[in-house]
Amino acid sequence: MAVAVVFLTIALVIVVALLAAAGAGKLARMDGASYPTALARAATAFAAVVSLAAAVTATLTALLA
Repeated sequence: MAVAVVFLTIALVIVVALLAAAGAGKLARMDGASYPTALARAATAFAAVVSLAAAVTATLTALLA
């Protein structure tokens, strides 16, 4: 059961990160950025969401252990 919860949480974080990246890329394109620049901004947003999720996980693990 715990493994299933971990996998579902990972899937949820990836979906949220992809949605944030898509939004950042779309907003960059609407702002007039080129495709490579918009892709770079999307990648930055994706990495930021994944890093934030890792930091929250590490903090919660330290607090609950």
